[in-house]
Amino acid sequence: MHGKPIGRRALLAATAAVATTALLAPAAHADQPGTSQVTNSQISTVVRELNGLAHPLRSTEPGGRTTDLRPLGAMIGDAKVVGLGEATHGAHEFFTMKQRVLRYLVEEKGFTAFALETSWSSGLRIDDYVQGRTGGDARQLVKETMGKSPWERQEFADLIDWMRDHNREHPQHPVHFVGDDLDFPAIGDQLFDRVTSYVREAAPASLPRLEQLYAGLRPFDDAIGYITTRPLAERRQNAAVAQQTLELVTAARGEGGEAYDWAVQNARSIAQTFTFTAMNLEDNSEVAAMQNLRDRAMTDNTLWWQRRTGGKVLLSAHNGHVGYQSSDPELYPRTQGSYLRDALGADYLAVGFTFDRGSFLTKDDPFAAAWKPVTVPPATADMNEYPLDRVRYRDYYVDLRSAPPATRSWLNTARPTYDAGTEFRSDPLPRLAIGTAYDALVHLHETSAARTL
Repeated sequence: MHGKPIGRRALLAATAAVATTALLAPAAHADQPGTSQVTNSQISTVVRELNGLAHPLRSTEPGGRTTDLRPLGAMIGDAKVVGLGEATHGAHEFFTMKQRVLRYLVEEKGFTAFALETSWSSGLRIDDYVQGRTGGDARQLVKETMGKSPWERQEFADLIDWMRDHNREHPQHPVHFVGDDLDFPAIGDQLFDRVTSYVREAAPASLPRLEQLYAGLRPFDDAIGYITTRPLAERRQNAAVAQQTLELVTAARGEGGEAYDWAVQNARSIAQTFTFTAMNLEDNSEVAAMQNLRDRAMTDNTLWWQRRTGGKVLLSAHNGHVGYQSSDPELYPRTQGSYLRDALGADYLAVGFTFDRGSFLTKDDPFAAAWKPVTVPPATADMNEYPLDRVRYRDYYVDLRSAPPATRSWLNTARPTYDAGTEFRSDPLPRLAIGTAYDALVHLHETSAARTL
């Protein structure tokens, strides 16, 4: 083991769907200096060059004209997966912009799925709702599937309702909801039942063994309690059992086809989740490996959906997942965005968010129950956001790949930036080289706290 113990941060990350990850604190690339001294002349050059590249946003609210998003559509081109980040987990404008971009991509670019950094099993429940297979109320559904997470907000209930309405009006061109994360805080009975139902039909002789194996794993309804109270040896044994169930289901091919593919994917999600819980919180290298497993799992789940359907996916997660740059190399050695770029090349596009000032929801402590608003002042001259907010448009987006050399050099240098997961830390602010982290950037002048249900 090396460095200081990071078990507390790891436990927070393990409960991703409840409280999301620990603060993502981007570090400079090894070949880049830290925060550099910035002269007024350099700032003026960056602002002037960005003025020539920036495309103004009419609004961050969904609805109305979308002509201002056409240059974004051109940047996206034929990409199969677009990662749309968020600098904080609790800002209204980041969340509403997700719906605005989704609607444009569905209606104008043929996108067919919205993938969120939430559990696979929650995604299945939400997709049943947006496809009209279940009834109820989107607000209640969000409470039940994303309760205590930053996405337990009115903005996401509104997004889900729009998806359901779209599918009702366009049954031949439905849009789907995908949860691409591990199954935290719980693996619902529904997921176990989906797997056993398939085996009951396709390979009934294997059903007793599958039910016996799953009996030792379910219910899994409290991830924090499971990780903190069950001995490491027991958690590792359960992870091995979950892997056995995956192998059993994989062997139960039957006639194959879509039902088989779904059964294997659902069993894989259960196995991934138990593997993740089998971490030793006191071993930093093992914790880093488990964090790598999580971003790898989110990648695999997204790619499984995209390749199975052939559709295009808008991926929503924190900047530190959709981008290419590791937030904390010790704890997060690889990002979902970097894995997607490896798999898809130019068919993946990473879009980050920055903001100059405003409010968002956060926690004083990652284990606190309540999210509360925090307000930050305008960026200071040493921060990434300082020249970004001096571009002539209040809110805009820019293709970072088109930046001229002077701005490219500035973008590729790590500087302090506003960036928060569950907790917001301002002393010191995390540092990020935004030019190496994203392909494109949306910058907002000011944010406000997301709306409670």
